[in-house]
Formats: sequence, C-alpha cells, structure tokens
Amino acid sequence: MDRVQSASPQHSAVPRGADRPSGAGPAAAEPGPGSRRAAAQRQQMRQDLATAAMELFASQGYEETTVDQIAAAAGVARRTFFRYFRSKEEAIFPDHDDTLVRVADLLASAESEEHPLDVVCRGIKEVLRMYASTPAVSVARYQLIRQVPALREREIAVVARYERLFTRYLLGRFDTAEEIPPGWQRGGEDDSMLAEVSAAAVVAAHNHVLRRWLRAGGRGDVEAQLDHSFEVIRGTFWASAAPGARRRGSLVAPGASVTPLEAAAVSALSASPGGEVLITVARTDAPLDVVVDSIRAALSGAREA
Repeated sequence: MDRVQSASPQHSAVPRGADRPSGAGPAAAEPGPGSRRAAAQRQQMRQDLATAAMELFASQGYEETTVDQIAAAAGVARRTFFRYFRSKEEAIFPDHDDTLVRVADLLASAESEEHPLDVVCRGIKEVLRMYASTPAVSVARYQLIRQVPALREREIAVVARYERLFTRYLLGRFDTAEEIPPGWQRGGEDDSMLAEVSAAAVVAAHNHVLRRWLRAGGRGDVEAQLDHSFEVIRGTFWASAAPGARRRGSLVAPGASVTPLEAAAVSALSASPGGEVLITVARTDAPLDVVVDSIRAALSGAREA
C-alpha cells in the first residue's frame, strides 16, 4: 500500500473551550482575496486527485492502482499527491477534514440555551450536506467502498471522529449547562454513558439515512429523511423538557404537550423494573416508522400472550 506520513499537521476538531485549529472559526482573521484563491486552488486539486483515484479504482481495481498512476491521471507529480493525501485510500475521503473543522465551529458557537442534542443534530447535518452536494460522486464512492474492505475500514475510522467530537461536546455541556432537561444531568458515570449513547444514536441515524439515500441513487429529499430520524431520537432521549429549556428557535414551555412518540418514550423509560424484555429484529433499510410499528405490534402481542 502506498503510504507516507504527511509533513503538515492535520486539522483536529475541538469542542467549546479547547484549542482551535489555526485559521478556523470566527476568531480567525478575515482571509484576503489571495488566501481565498489559494484555498480554492487547493480544494480543486484535492478534488481532481480524488476523482482520478475513484476512476482508476473503478476501472482497474483498488489494489492494482498505485499513487504514481493517480498522480499521472491528475497531471501532477507523485510528491504533489502526498502534499494533499497521506495514502491512496485517503483520497477517497477528500472533504472530511474540512467538514470536521466546520462541525467543530458549529458546536463551539452554539447558544448555551439550545438543547445540546439539537446542536449535535445540526452538526451531523453538515456531514450529510457534504455528501448531498455531489450526489453522483457520493453514489460512486459508496459503490466503491462496498467492494473494498480497506476503504470500509477507513470510512469507519472517519465516522468515529465525528462521534468522538459529539461525545466531547455533550460532556462539556453537562459541565456548564443549566437550563436543560433534568435527565441530562444525572451526575457520576451516567453523564459519560448518556453522552456516548446520544452521540452514537445521532451518527447511526445519519448513516442509516445516508446509506438508504445512496442505495436509491442519490434521489429523494435526504435532509427531510434525516429530520424525521432526529424526531425519533428526540422522543427517546428528550421525552420532556425542563422549564425554560429551548430548542433552536422556540421555547419549550412548562407543561407543553408532547408528541405520541415522546409520550411512548416516557412510558417505556418509566416502566417497572420487573417487566419482561422484548427483543425485535428489523432490516437496516426499513423506514423508522415501520420499525416503530413493528415494535408496537410485538408489544401488543406480548401483552395478549
């Protein structure tokens, strides 16, 4: 496998209060025309190399393709390739470093009154928009990744970076937030568990919706599908709101009505410890409302038995 260590530092996403990547976020100086032009040229070169890599992987195979061939197809030297990517598999994921920094900026600039789960949902939507901005490229990349185990492993590693970022952000909100639902401030080890589980749920919902959209050829309103999955997650992790807790753009008043799904989540979470455990199985590409209906039907059958 062609691989070298990059001489330049990689951007690392950071939550509120941590060191920020140089030049990222509102605290950085406003870039001039020259720096914007250089950034655009760098982004274009990354895209050219990524396109060349994908075309070669698809036509002659991943293992058979070398960095020299990718560089030649893009019209640059081998050393130029390694200025942009550390390995050939990294060329398949050219936008994640920038997106990770953008998501970190979003988390760091979120209002303290906004529910932390809503902030994380907004963050993962930035990742979805990265894929949705170039449907044809995203579909071709998805088809290629399914065929190459090394690329699947790389994709898992990339996804884990977002999940860690969201977990750190949620833990930071536990330490500083005041007016959020009481279930989010349990103290002790529960904070760590809730942060990890919530971050994983949001990322898993994104991956489920994204893969379904990619299998459909990049057709359909993928953001609307993701918004629906967010509502399911909110109903599970945010069944009731504390006085004054605010979702983005609206205040949740004390005693406000909840959706049927939120009410069901409250009932499930408050069930007696002696109740029996129900295990259900569903396809990963099944719509979430179908999954919920199957669970309800299974519960009804268990009660009648």
